[in-house]
Amino acid sequence: MLLNLHTHLEGRVRPATARELGAILGLPEPAGGWEEALHLPCPSNLTAYLAKVGSTYPFFARADTLVRIAREAVEDAAADGEDYLELRFGPLSHVGGDMDLLGVIAAVCEGMRQGSQASGMASGAVVCSLRLHDAEANQQVARAAARFAGNGVVGFDLAGDEIVYPDLRVHAGAFAIARAAGLGLTCHAAEAGPAAAAIDAVDLLGVTRIGHGTHIADDPAVLREIAARGIVVEACPTSNWYTGGITDVASHPAGHFHRCGVPIVLGDDNPRQTGSPLSAERNLLADILGFDEAALAALDRTSVSAGFMETAIRDQLSQRLGVRP
Repeated sequence: MLLNLHTHLEGRVRPATARELGAILGLPEPAGGWEEALHLPCPSNLTAYLAKVGSTYPFFARADTLVRIAREAVEDAAADGEDYLELRFGPLSHVGGDMDLLGVIAAVCEGMRQGSQASGMASGAVVCSLRLHDAEANQQVARAAARFAGNGVVGFDLAGDEIVYPDLRVHAGAFAIARAAGLGLTCHAAEAGPAAAAIDAVDLLGVTRIGHGTHIADDPAVLREIAARGIVVEACPTSNWYTGGITDVASHPAGHFHRCGVPIVLGDDNPRQTGSPLSAERNLLADILGFDEAALAALDRTSVSAGFMETAIRDQLSQRLGVRP
């Protein structure tokens, strides 16, 4: 079973769509074409990686283009063989022109609804707040996300530069708003920052999942606590390699996490930049990171239980796995 629990809308723009929309929006064609402009040809560093992802932002300036990109993202995930998709995006990065926060979220949710209807694959949006924004800005994002709880939005996230913006207390109010609306809570943490950042995210924001979290493996005490508290780590091995977070895919700690009792789910983060969709990430768990059939089955069960999906969807996926929801 393929449940994608960590992937970004901004990292899923089709090159063909970029070419077409670029012409409509008056954007110059990159020297090497959009395929080259969107794809990072080899592992590099976080700065280069984020620059590639950021090159898609001009396509998010209009509601109709947002609807299209979100629809195609769902359709592409279904074509990859995925069974469920949680698609995250930072709406405040795309506000402008005639679109406010509600307009951005509405457009993405509509595109995802269309994609799910066309493909038959369930999906839900995870709204990202950003570390670089202040408390009031992220509370506005949370209030906007809460308006769509049960109507397309299933979760709330915090992303951004952990090193420059390490303090999570400033964002606690936004997460309280999202929690009150019944949204699932996750946070990018211990990706660039230290292992203790994952504990801070749990204690200060109330998250049940940690995005990436590779540095949790650096601190045995934190690792034991994450395992004991049942906090789920969203692993994205190829992406962590491309950002320079690990030296190679074989050194990704996903296998170590599993052996230490840390619940694991899988994501492909920004597959257009890495060229590695979720199906490829699943294969490398087995081929490189030592996940046997039992470990993969545990990952599937964790994915169904930890996903932010509606109860009816969780029940359907549980039945397919042959386990109780």
